[in-house]
Amino acid sequence: MTDAGGRNRKLLVGMHDGVCAIRSSDGGKSWSRGSVTPLAHAAARLTVSPAASQWGYLAAYEAGVYRTEDGGESWRSLDTYPSAYAHSVLMHPTNPHEIYVGSEPAAVFRSHDGGESWEECISFRAVPESSGWSFHGTRLSHVRDLRMAPNDEEHLYAGIEVGGVIHSRDGGASWQQLHGTDDDIHLVNVTPSSPSRVYIATAGGPYRSDDEGGSWELVNNGLQRHYTLHISAAPNDADVVLVTVSSDAGRQNPQFYRSSNGAASWHLIESVGSDDDMVVAIDWDPADPDRVYAGTEGGSIFCSEDRGESWEAIAISMSTIAVSAMVVASA
Repeated sequence: MTDAGGRNRKLLVGMHDGVCAIRSSDGGKSWSRGSVTPLAHAAARLTVSPAASQWGYLAAYEAGVYRTEDGGESWRSLDTYPSAYAHSVLMHPTNPHEIYVGSEPAAVFRSHDGGESWEECISFRAVPESSGWSFHGTRLSHVRDLRMAPNDEEHLYAGIEVGGVIHSRDGGASWQQLHGTDDDIHLVNVTPSSPSRVYIATAGGPYRSDDEGGSWELVNNGLQRHYTLHISAAPNDADVVLVTVSSDAGRQNPQFYRSSNGAASWHLIESVGSDDDMVVAIDWDPADPDRVYAGTEGGSIFCSEDRGESWEAIAISMSTIAVSAMVVASA
C-alpha cells in the first residue's frame, strides 16, 4: 500500500531464480531493488497479508513454500511443507498464520501456524471428477491457482491444470467440481466490487461467471488468440478487466487486452505484452484502485495509473519474472 501522499510504493517480485522487493519513494519515478533470495526453482505465486503488512508467502513450483516476516527483505523455506511441489498459495485476509497451498498431484494443504505444520484437505482428492484430472507428459495435474471469495472467507476456489474449477464453501472441509468451462485452468480471479463474479483464464480462452461459478460464459469476442494465461479485474469495478493471451502453451505471439464492459469486448494494448514478451503477472494496488502493475516474461515491469488504459515502464533491471509471481505490498 502507498503512504498518504502516494509517494511510497513496493512490489514483491518472484523470478525464475529468486524473489525480492522493489521500492519507490518518489511516486514511482525511480525504483530500487532489495536483496534477492535465491530460489532452487522458479516462483509461481506470491501473496501478502492485508492484516500483517510484513507477512507474505511464496509458492515456488518444485522448491516448496517460503515465508517472509519483514516485508520481503528475506525469505525462509518452510521445510515442513509435505510436498516437493507448490504451484499456488492463498492467505487468510485477517490471520497471516492461516494459509492454503496447492500442490502436485492436485491436492490442497492447509496450515494454521504460518507453515510450521500442515494438514491435507482430504476431501479435495475425493471429488468424483478427480479421476479425470491429468497433465501432459510425465507431469501430473496440479492446483495452478487458489482464491478466496471476497465476501466469504469460507468460500474457496481452486483451478486445476488440467481438471477445471473446484470450490469449497466450508473452508476446505468439502469440495465440489464446477462445470461449464475448459478444463485447462491457469488462473481464477475474483474482485470485491462484485463478489458473485468470477473470471478464469484457460487454455481455451477466458470465461466469466456471475453466479459464483454456477454457470459460465466464454468471453473471447475480439481476442485474436485463445491460450489465456492471466486475467484480472479492477478491485473497484469488475467490468474493467485485463487479460493476457498467446497462440499456444509455448507463449508464441502474445497479446495484452483490456475490457471496460465486463469482457463483452476487448481492446488490444499495443504498448505492453507483445513482440514475444508476454505479460505473465498482473496486480492492482489496493491503496489506489486506478493503479495496476504488469510484469512480463522478459523481466520488464509496467505501471498504469488509469486502470490499464495507458502504461509506462518501470526503470529497474530485473532478471526474468516467473509466471504470476508479483504482488503489491505495503511500502
